[in-house]
Amino acid sequence: MSITIHARATKSTATEGFAMPEPVSEPQQSAVPLLSMRGTRKQFPGVLALDGVDFTLRAGEIHALMGENGAGKSTLIKVLTGVYPKDGGEALLEGRLWEAKSPGHAQQCGVSTVYQEVNLIPTLSVAENIFLGRQPGGARINWRAIKKGAEAALARLNLSIDVSRTLSSYSIAIRQMVAIARALDIQAKILILDEPTSSLDADEVARLFSVMRRLKDEGLGIIFVTHFLNQVFEVTDRITVLRNGRLVGEYETAALTRLELVARMLGKEVKDLEDAPRVQHAEEVRKEPMLRAHGVGRRNAVAPLDLELAPGEVMGLAGLLGSGRTETARLIFGADRLDCGAIEIDGKPVAISSPRKAIDNRLGFCPEDRKTEAIIPDLTVRENIILALQAGRGWRKRLSRKKQDELADHYIKALSIATPSPEQAVKNLSGGNQQKCILARWLASNPRLLILDEPTRGIDVGSRAEIERLILKLCDDGMAILMVSSELEELARLSHRVAVMRDREKIAELSGDAVTENGIMQAIGGAAS
Repeated sequence: MSITIHARATKSTATEGFAMPEPVSEPQQSAVPLLSMRGTRKQFPGVLALDGVDFTLRAGEIHALMGENGAGKSTLIKVLTGVYPKDGGEALLEGRLWEAKSPGHAQQCGVSTVYQEVNLIPTLSVAENIFLGRQPGGARINWRAIKKGAEAALARLNLSIDVSRTLSSYSIAIRQMVAIARALDIQAKILILDEPTSSLDADEVARLFSVMRRLKDEGLGIIFVTHFLNQVFEVTDRITVLRNGRLVGEYETAALTRLELVARMLGKEVKDLEDAPRVQHAEEVRKEPMLRAHGVGRRNAVAPLDLELAPGEVMGLAGLLGSGRTETARLIFGADRLDCGAIEIDGKPVAISSPRKAIDNRLGFCPEDRKTEAIIPDLTVRENIILALQAGRGWRKRLSRKKQDELADHYIKALSIATPSPEQAVKNLSGGNQQKCILARWLASNPRLLILDEPTRGIDVGSRAEIERLILKLCDDGMAILMVSSELEELARLSHRVAVMRDREKIAELSGDAVTENGIMQAIGGAAS
């Protein structure tokens, strides 16, 4: 065991062989559910996205909608809010037959949605965003009324900020609160929160949950869509699980364990989930590093630090949001230029001044924000997979279509990418399958070092397990991996060593038996010695 301090002192629905809770029946109460969806059906060309799904939401409850990517969660929400017309079934709002004709109509009826990517206008003020499209005063806008109304809407969430400032000047957490305030100010009865915590730190999540509980106490029905299992058990009352477009069941949150929930989501036995992928932390004689970073840093981003990576090794990068994890990964890959320090590969200095230079040196990088920095949404799965390899060859040495098809077919099978065809637009795939396409892109380029920034964030538990197993297989095959993750348990299981970041500095490096969730937390908090 070693701790080095570097800086300041400071498949079937049933789960066989295990007693699983049964879906709850409708409660014996006279109150009419706030929302009842029955037999909901939605079909796209070649895909039955929803197959007779039921969903019930009661006033004054927080109800989690769970399932793998592609289970039908987003489709169900879009049918409910009028984005898609349904192909079958019915919905009752407060006991009356109802169907949203459009998202605007859904809002008018009291059904509001706050998406993961906040759909507001960052260049407008907070007040303008809250009253966008319904400004008081008609042709002559009453700005005083807008300011006062915006402050009142935020006060309901116990938030006091300058509503005249532009939305872009505030953090993502504040922007989400503004989006919620807007949704509630349109007389919402149902609030749908779609992955609201994916970009929040622990304190921001706690604040959001406090708001959710207050709104629940006021009688709102809240639908909570998330991939974070711990958060489901912390804040929700009920859970509805979907799988492959079908209803698995509705459960009392308190009646399920985490493993039982995952088993329902995957259609697997609990015992199959207890054996998670894990590296061996036993001390070994380390191989000669293939990459050394000496004193690399960037002004106002990362203080100078050292890193070494050997073939077949997973190096974790841990730390809170803003600690410099992603910035370090970007420096190694040349996405941001170094202000100081040097990088060696196989003992020879290399100038990685751009991603192109990194690719030339057989480095790959899967960024955290796959939607804006990784996938090319309108290109096909095939085109996305061959992109890095083609870029490394240059556009004058084009890969033949036969070679492209061979590569795409190989990685679709090898990574179990769920797509009807290599010619499917990658934007139509689930988040987990998009992430697999990005991994396939870099694997096709045969990298020696693969940098993964939050490789399992925002994807379902099934895809997460597949990607974690792939990481360890690549490691066994001799690839070096630098992995950023905010999931400490994941880092502890998958990393041979962990570099800990705090306040944009590397403050510790853990190895051997010190690589535990508790050890990482202590190092982040300054308790390591």
